[in-house]
Amino acid sequence: MVAMVHRAQICRYSGKREGNKCYVDVDGVPLDSRSEVLSIPSGEFEWGYKGTGPSRLAFAILAHHMADDGRALRLYRSFCDGVVSELPEDGWSISTEAIEGYLERTVDVPMTLDELLQIARDSRR
Repeated sequence: MVAMVHRAQICRYSGKREGNKCYVDVDGVPLDSRSEVLSIPSGEFEWGYKGTGPSRLAFAILAHHMADDGRALRLYRSFCDGVVSELPEDGWSISTEAIEGYLERTVDVPMTLDELLQIARDSRR
């Protein structure tokens, strides 16, 4: 299990659309995409489906929330699939408590499914 993150304050992450542009903030301050840490082709935040934009958003939220890029890199795919891809298209808001609740129910696996399958294939040889 992933340990809960205890921050000094409760934060609220919010996303909204204006035309073709998506805006995401943390308590009214724009969320940093952290593009220098996670290189995903799309530089824009997105949500409501599984893809590069939602993956970037999932990583940025977790990196900010956990203040730990390594853990955020391990968990962002799961967080994208379980949370970000399900956010309503027109707009949303999520609290640190909701994020921690999701993380409590998530197992931190230090490899991707493809890596695990490759290890299993290699062990049969």
